[in-house]
Amino acid sequence: MIWTVELASYLIDAPWPATRDELIEYVDRIGAPLELLENLKELEDTDEIIYEGIEDLWPDYPTDEDFFYFDDDEYS
Repeated sequence: MIWTVELASYLIDAPWPATRDELIEYVDRIGAPLELLENLKELEDTDEIIYEGIEDLWPDYPTDEDFFYFDDDEYS
């Protein structure tokens, strides 16, 4: 399973919380790339697991804190 920020961006508006099957239906409906569909199909197939957000699928999902932020005001 390979995740990229681009693939994860398709799940921003997903109907969280969701099961694996609900996420597969969602990405199929919005026409997301095949790689994302394949990633979701690799998840454990059970209705008991509810995913609360992208972090449940990709624990290393980059947050705003992971990106360099340059504060122009600090150096003015």
